[in-house]
Amino acid sequence: MNDKPKTYAASMKGGRGIRRILNALAYSADGIRAACSEQGFRQLLWIHGALMAWLFFADFTLPVKMILVLVSAVSVVVELINTGLEAAVDHTSEEMHELAKKAKDVGSAAQYTTLAALAVLWIMALTG
Repeated sequence: MNDKPKTYAASMKGGRGIRRILNALAYSADGIRAACSEQGFRQLLWIHGALMAWLFFADFTLPVKMILVLVSAVSVVVELINTGLEAAVDHTSEEMHELAKKAKDVGSAAQYTTLAALAVLWIMALTG
């Protein structure tokens, strides 16, 4: 009986137990490296890094600090998803297509929404 995966995608899902976890960690590290090759992602990391440094010295209550850390984390996660979406769309075709534009615009809007929430929450924390 042949147990070899039939596709590349199937071969990437292999492993059980700790091997599967280690594979997942390696794939996640690859994803972070890939995202870091994008200037927009690097800029976002700098912004959030500066905010986290500021937060360390800010005189906010613990719940406020927790919310600000959470919204920064959500923004980074949304940017990772947006970067992946853009890569998948570009892989499909780099030609202009209405649905490709729509997919990219929606991903960008998701990031804009998280950044707007981040700004509002920081303003509330600073003025509250």
